[in-house]
Amino acid sequence: MIRFSGRLAGGVAVAALVASAALAQDAAAPAPAPSPTASKAFSEAFPPTVSQPVVQATPQVAPLVQAWTVAQAQALVAVIEGIGAEGLDPRDYDLAPLKVAIASGPSEELNRMASQSFVWLVEDLRDGRTPMEARQQWFVVDPDREANPSGNVLAEALKTGDIAGTLAKLNPTHPDYARLKAELAATSDGQTARRKLIRANMDRWRWLARDLGPQYLITNVPEFQLRLTVKNKIISTYRTIVGKPGRTATPQLAEVVEGVVFNPTWTVPQSIVKGEGLGARVLANPAWGRANGYVATKGANGYITVVQQPGPGNSLGRMKLEMPNEHAIFFHDTPSRHLFANDFRALSHGCVRTERALELAMTMAILGKGATREEAVAIADSGKYKKVMLTKPWRAYITYFTMASDINGEMATFKDIYGRDAPVLASLDKPRVRDRSAKPTSEVIVIEDDLKDT
Repeated sequence: MIRFSGRLAGGVAVAALVASAALAQDAAAPAPAPSPTASKAFSEAFPPTVSQPVVQATPQVAPLVQAWTVAQAQALVAVIEGIGAEGLDPRDYDLAPLKVAIASGPSEELNRMASQSFVWLVEDLRDGRTPMEARQQWFVVDPDREANPSGNVLAEALKTGDIAGTLAKLNPTHPDYARLKAELAATSDGQTARRKLIRANMDRWRWLARDLGPQYLITNVPEFQLRLTVKNKIISTYRTIVGKPGRTATPQLAEVVEGVVFNPTWTVPQSIVKGEGLGARVLANPAWGRANGYVATKGANGYITVVQQPGPGNSLGRMKLEMPNEHAIFFHDTPSRHLFANDFRALSHGCVRTERALELAMTMAILGKGATREEAVAIADSGKYKKVMLTKPWRAYITYFTMASDINGEMATFKDIYGRDAPVLASLDKPRVRDRSAKPTSEVIVIEDDLKDT
């Protein structure tokens, strides 16, 4: 263990080591500085025309019906017949009418049928087959639809002639998708329930961005684990406490961590300030309030706010990750660290509490280059509120997989603590929904995290 300023800081050393290992994977050579002479010459030859607005060209999107040869259409048939390997159902893609059109030779009907089946495959492989109404508390906007328009994917497949290869490039890059695919191949047809569960969790990967990015945090809610990941390699794992089932269940999000708050304050929700009389109590007994870290302010209109100051008893603990989102969900520490020893840890009011939170905070600050190791130690040890903004923001994914690789790398199933499997599994038994929405629900669930009880 290492001591700084007389305080125990074993996690600090771990954070520095973790950050160093991750930085080694992320190192890149610096770009050469531009030549001042060349820059000046270029400016003289091509002076800027600031009076004229810059007009960006609108990306061209290819049509959804294009010309097919018989050979290309036959290759598409082979893909559809084998699409069960990806957890999809060949019956969803109008295979019989497509074969009839192929038998008649090149025609407008063949172009229409083949293009239609291909586009449906693109939609399911890129966006997921599960309709939005079956994705409970799903608030992630998948960027893949905009990045890979169906018509453009179709045009690439027909131009290259590689129908199967073009579609395969839509598959998620995260290693767990390939592991689930291998698990499906190893599961017999008679294991119906298990096969459906594998297929449902394969589809959940398609709901996310195909590539999660070079570095990110990802937590699997029913597993009660958080992973800090660089280039799809796990650098460190942390046990978590997540929302209780019901109204305070932790939603599924894809956000960006912009900063790390060390020694945070906690603005107490009005359900406690007003509903439980905390505001009036602090105003009536300021000494009691100070002893518990509370500062109350009463406005001219009678509205009372209570803020808990930094300290060992602060309900957010010693850190929180700045992750702006309309649901007010974020990762943070807790003074009730004994709860991480529980097997079942769906105990919070929605936010995600993390084990060894100070280690995580320092690692994020160092990797995000918001602070050096020495600066992170000094800030954490000061006991004072400090927000460290990251120059390299980290993506953060709050996911819900009931079958996935556990932190030991073994395929495992996890208890469906929020009952979110049922609608997804039911959708697999129904015909594919056509012309479905690609946007998640606009519902906003703002959870006031009442932290005082746990």
